[in-house]
Amino acid sequence: MASSDGKTGGDRGVVTRFAPSPTGFLHIGNARTGLFSWLYARHHGGKALLRIEDTDKKRSTQEAIDVILDGLDWLGLEFDGDTVFQSQRADRHAEVAMKLLEAGKAYKCFASPEELAEMREAQKAAKQPMRYDGRWRDRDPADAPEGAPFTVRIKTPEGGETVIEDAVQGRVKVDNREIDDFILLRADGTPTYMLAVVVDDMDMGCTHIIRGDDHLNNAFRQMQVIRAMQGVEDGWEEPTYAHVPLIHGNDGAKLSKRHGALGVDAYRDELGILPEALFNYLLRLGWGHGDQEEFSMDEAISLFDIEGVGKGPSRFDMKKLLNMNGNYIRAADDARLAKLVAARIGDAVDEGLLTEAMPVLKTRARDLIELADGAAFLFKQRPLEMTEKAAALLDEEARTRLSSISARLQGETDWTIEALEANLNAYAEELGLGLGKLAQPLRAALTGQTTSPGIFDVLVLLGREESLARIDAQASA
Repeated sequence: MASSDGKTGGDRGVVTRFAPSPTGFLHIGNARTGLFSWLYARHHGGKALLRIEDTDKKRSTQEAIDVILDGLDWLGLEFDGDTVFQSQRADRHAEVAMKLLEAGKAYKCFASPEELAEMREAQKAAKQPMRYDGRWRDRDPADAPEGAPFTVRIKTPEGGETVIEDAVQGRVKVDNREIDDFILLRADGTPTYMLAVVVDDMDMGCTHIIRGDDHLNNAFRQMQVIRAMQGVEDGWEEPTYAHVPLIHGNDGAKLSKRHGALGVDAYRDELGILPEALFNYLLRLGWGHGDQEEFSMDEAISLFDIEGVGKGPSRFDMKKLLNMNGNYIRAADDARLAKLVAARIGDAVDEGLLTEAMPVLKTRARDLIELADGAAFLFKQRPLEMTEKAAALLDEEARTRLSSISARLQGETDWTIEALEANLNAYAEELGLGLGKLAQPLRAALTGQTTSPGIFDVLVLLGREESLARIDAQASA
């Protein structure tokens, strides 16, 4: 795929990349830009590539890399080719800097850290923009002391402006005087982020760079490297940039943990969200197709294009995500849900029983946590642990009625929802009570809770033997 100089061959079909930094979890905002980048490539029949920007060795960990890869896999985002690790490409990054140096499009800067600090203090005192003043741009390197350390800086244009036709933001431009001669190689020979990113984008053959709009200012600098290399090495074609507005909280403030700015793994493990629900919710954060709210992956690939991405920030709404997740739970395969829920309940869980119960259990659940809580009664051991509200329902009068209910149900030969409902409705009429007066203490006795699926569903799911045993245990308590 790559030639000897590191460049990617092939035509200019659509190639996108997602380039997370493994310095923590896969943030929900990063996951959305990764999704948009992946969908754009799939929609256009192109390639979606993955690059791990792991050059920060102090903060990048294998654990974080694994979490990112696991989260992308869980969301169903399968990338093309091998994953590129930026830390393994430092020699290539330095090679590009040296080519620019040889071509006279970059230069050695021998300014010491102390000199640069004095420069910034003087600019600050004069209320001038703090940027490198180009003091070594036109000086002869021979003026520097022998063996003095140096950085390599790019020569940016001294006049005019840099214009980017952004696929989301529209036409954006900056006066070139605002772009200083930024560093490409540090004094220790290591490449800067600004150099590494653009070299990797070009070598990977990226035609479209889709990322958060917090990178828009970086694009003006990165464009300087691309344009400088165009006369030095073949294949440095300017990509199409698409800077996607960031996600805000539902109060309009910058997204934070209190709004739901968690890692993708937390939505799965801590909040019980299904991958298809999170996929769909992220898709709808800043992109739309008419009034349609829910999309299959195939529909998303068919319909997604960058023109549908809005210019304004989208708002994250946890309630809306949970409602959408509830819709996906109700549509999900019962055996699949049973497997997911069984893992949350613990050992000795009968997945067959869970699967049988799922049509009843999933009707009200918005997430897998609620689903597991709702299913837990099936596997409780006697004597049942009661919630405070459930225990309050089981007074002396309620226990007397439980004894009578047990006696009636002992003679029931047809243990079905219809027969049980007819039996207990008849008993309620005999007592001149509403069915709820019987159902509430019965629910407490059967589940240890005040909420559960319908009481007749509970009786059928527990079965005759277990149901009667639980009722008798509370009637005689």
